[in-house]
This record gives sequence, C-alpha cells and structure tokens, in this order.
Amino acid sequence: MPVNSHFVSTNPARLSDVVTEQLLADADVFVAEARAAHRARHEWASLPAPVRGRVLQNVGRLVEENKAALAALITREVGKPYPESLGEVQEVIDTCDFFLGEGRRLYGQTVPSEMPDKQLFTYRKPLGTAVVITAANFPAAVPAWYLVPALLCGNTVVWKPSESAAAVGNALLALFRAGGVPDGVLRLVHADGETTYAGLERALEEGLVQKIGFTGSTAVGRRVGELAGRHLQSPCLELGGKNPLVVEPDADLELAVQGAVFSGFATAGQRCTSLGTVIVHRSVHAEFLRRFTAAVEDLVIGDPRKEVFYGPLIGEPYLRGFLASLELVRPHHTVSGSTETGRITADRPRKGFVGDPDAGVFAHPVIVDGVRADDELYRTETFGPIVGVTVYDSFDEAVDLANGHGYGLSAAVYTRSAETAFRFRERCTAGMVSVNNSTVGAEAHLPFGGNGLSGNGSRQSGIWVLDQFTSWQSMNWDYAGTLQRAQMDVMDITGDPGFRLD
Repeated sequence: MPVNSHFVSTNPARLSDVVTEQLLADADVFVAEARAAHRARHEWASLPAPVRGRVLQNVGRLVEENKAALAALITREVGKPYPESLGEVQEVIDTCDFFLGEGRRLYGQTVPSEMPDKQLFTYRKPLGTAVVITAANFPAAVPAWYLVPALLCGNTVVWKPSESAAAVGNALLALFRAGGVPDGVLRLVHADGETTYAGLERALEEGLVQKIGFTGSTAVGRRVGELAGRHLQSPCLELGGKNPLVVEPDADLELAVQGAVFSGFATAGQRCTSLGTVIVHRSVHAEFLRRFTAAVEDLVIGDPRKEVFYGPLIGEPYLRGFLASLELVRPHHTVSGSTETGRITADRPRKGFVGDPDAGVFAHPVIVDGVRADDELYRTETFGPIVGVTVYDSFDEAVDLANGHGYGLSAAVYTRSAETAFRFRERCTAGMVSVNNSTVGAEAHLPFGGNGLSGNGSRQSGIWVLDQFTSWQSMNWDYAGTLQRAQMDVMDITGDPGFRLD
C-alpha cells in the first residue's frame, strides 16, 4: 500500500514481513530517466549485435548462478510456490540463452533490383528508447521477455515494474548490471500507475520514447494504446484473458481434469493465461465435473515455502478483486471446490491448509457450474482461483463459446481426434492454442500474445519479438553512373507472344 511517497511491499503469505519499502518517483523523475536512456541509445546501438548478445549471455549465467536466491525472493514477495518461482527464473535463463544466438542472426536481405548495376539491401535497426511496464504475477520472466530482446536489438530501456514486486525488480536490475548492461542503457523507475502515465505522456511529447511495452489489464492497455496512437506508435500490449478449455466427448477425462486444475488454479489463478471457462460436452459434463470438483477439493493450499499447489494472492488489492469476482455468481450457478468461499481464515477454514491462514492473503478455490453465455461471469476476466463451467452440444457451439467473450489470448481443446484439433485451431481466435495441454505455460522460443481484448496482435518471445524492437530500413545502391528511375526506365523484353505449336 502507498505510504506518503513510499510503497511498502509485504510478504503476502505473512503480511507482517516487510520485504522492502520503496521510494516512488514522480513524473519529473520518470522523464529524467527517459532522457538518460535516450542519451545512451547511440553508443549502445553502435556496439555490434553479437557483443550485445554476449552481454545478455553474461546476464543469463548470473541469473543461473543466483537462481535459488532469486526464486526465494519471488516466493517471498509475490507468494508464488517455490517450485513455480524456480520455473520462472529458468524462463529468464532460457530467454537469455535464446537471444545470445539472435545477436548473430539479426538478418537483413539482399534483394535483386529490376535495373542493372544496382543493389538493394534491408537492415533491422533499433527503434531508440523503449518504456517497459510489467505486472507483479511474473516479476522476473515477463520483464525478461521485453528487456532481453529490446537490449539485444540495440535499444535502451526504461523499466517500470509493479510496485508489488519492487524487490524482485531491484534484484533483476542488479543482475543485468553485473552482467555488463551499462547504467544508462537500462533504467529502473518505481512509480504508481498514474504517475507512470503522466511521465510517459511527457516523455513521448519530448520525443524520448520510440516504443512502449505493457503487460497488464485490458482497461489500462486501452489507455496506453490510445496514448501511443497519438504519437503514431504501435505499442506491444500483452493484456488479459478469459481463456477457454474445451472438453470433447472423446477426451481423456482424467487428463482434461489435470489440465483444467493446473490451468485454473496454478499461481492461484493469477496468470493472464489462467483458465476462465471449461466448455464441456453435455454427454461427459457430469463425470467431468465430479472429477474436477474432487481434484480441486484435494488441492493443498498455504505457505508457498512448503509443498503446496498454490499460495496466497499477490496482495490485499488482488484479494479485493477476487472477492468482486465472486459477486458475479448468480442463483442459477452451482458453486463447489472448497469448504468455504472467499478469504481463507481460521473462521472460514480450508481443508488441509498448510500454515497460518490469518497471517496472509489466501483464497478458497471456486468452481462455478452452470455458466451461460449471457452471464457477466462468462464475459469478465477474473484474476484469482475461480473457474466457470458450461456445457455445449455441438462443435460449432463450443467454438462460439470459446470465442464469444472477445478475449483471444490462450485456449485449449481436449480430444483424441486430429480432425477436431485442427478444426478448433482453425476457428479459434486465440493467439495460442493447446491440444491436450493446459492454457498456461510458455516456451522462450514460441510467440506469446493475444488478439481482441487480449492485445493488439503484438507477440513476445522467439524471433517474432524482434519485430517489436526493430524497424526495417531499405537501402538501394546504384553504381550505373547515371540516374536510373524505377518503374520508368523499364527494360524491354523481346519475344513472340503469338507463337503457337503446330
């Protein structure tokens, strides 16, 4: 919570544990940091790309050497179970490893000219300075998705992490610094949302920012997109999701249940790719729901340092948002999944809870059966351990339900039929589709991103993110010694268009 000009980041599993107290910047400081990064852009861009790749390789090795410590900090500050935190840090390492090679593969092309004695070339060029704004649920991996390729491509960066992950942000910055990223090339600003927007607006007006990367809610993404549009920029927007998981009649139900549990409740449902609604065929609905409910009832919740499936929500504001989601439950819905709903406390206990529930911000998992397409719960992104279930009768109906809410980030289908899998892939509007796997999870060499309410079609990770942090420059080199005019000085081709074989 903000305290005067400070933000106090507390351990969500033990609110009495203050992780860090961070001074928050004002808009003037934000603009000053953008100026510093902008001044450093030419020197950094002039460093050969393979050398920039080696710097990021250093970062990756340092993250690897500090993997346990960084993961422990993630667990302490945002409440992610320690094995998940280790996985998140591994994603940072994988990203650095991948982009080491891309430093030697920022390919352009030579293109044949229509004229003699002329050569055509294309080059990737860095954009300049990027502002990157990231969320708390993946405080290390998602920043790496932006920072590593942006720096590899020769840009300088101003990074604004979530206040709720300030300590992780400071630790990650220290690792980038120790890896050889110069001070002016990567600047970190701690600020609240409105201050960030005001500072970004001024920095854009001064011409200090050439790219914006934003991960967060759709509502804030709209504001960021509108601001970028006024300056004729295309931001990289990675927004929310209402991710569907379709269960076909021929699905392996046990596998589908495993996928639904992990999709819906890993990280306490606090992923942009977390499962929103299970869309299950009517013929298997009852059996699927029985197994799904039993599996969720058996989940171990509690202290993220212990062997638990999920820990606390990231903080009390996230709990308030989750409780607001529960208000979308209607009389025609059936609720299951835990011994209570809402916050887990000593008075509202969860079976098998590990630790002291009153010490932190823990929430009961919730399954809401009977969701309909006209329900607000079907259309609204939720951020927490709540999953809807609905039924369908035809494949067309399943596709309509998978797409009808307007989000388009991730989707999954469980089926034994290759035909069904490919038909679903073809008609699903999500940017990422899984077959017999969960809606969550990403790999460093695949494009990540969504469409519709989930983003503007930009992609992170893999070679595709290079298009977010470079622009194409073409060059023509004419050595004919005389002016040649394209489309005007056309070479004649001789032939006999009327020729026919006898």
